[in-house]
Amino acid sequence: MNKKLQTFELGRISESEFKASKKLPLTLVLDNIRSGLNIGSVFRTSDAFRLERVVLCGICAQPPHRDILKSALGATETVEWNYAEETTEAVGHLRENGYQIACVEQVEKSLELQDWLPKSSEKWALVLGNEVRGVQQDIIDHADVCLEIPQFGNKHSLNVSVCAGMVVWHYFLNAGQEILS
Repeated sequence: MNKKLQTFELGRISESEFKASKKLPLTLVLDNIRSGLNIGSVFRTSDAFRLERVVLCGICAQPPHRDILKSALGATETVEWNYAEETTEAVGHLRENGYQIACVEQVEKSLELQDWLPKSSEKWALVLGNEVRGVQQDIIDHADVCLEIPQFGNKHSLNVSVCAGMVVWHYFLNAGQEILS
């Protein structure tokens, strides 16, 4: 039988060790996300996989907003973040600093997530869009790739924080394991 582990048995690193540790060269750009709870969940995922940063854009709430803190459970204290009024400004800055841009969006020539094979030597920025409108078209127009998670049910989209978790996990499996090991 398996015994459930207690928090102290998980061997997690401290906040200071996290801040000093090597990060995955992956940044999540949140394009006008409405829900502070979704933003907080993205912070938790970013902490779990030691992502470089989260960029909050447009109408995104910013820490210490109570909804973010409620779902982030302290991850806003470990994960680096910044704010940009315009998503285009944030994406342009990342591109200037050597990042490739991937929008997670349903578009005409999207690449299914399982076919995206990022390398550990590449820096990526993943743009996740508004819960209703998705990623802005002008961001899509300048992306290196648009990723789509295959879906087989009646609904046409996933919750943005669930989507973030799936794409980050895929990135980790393809490029992140050798970086964090």
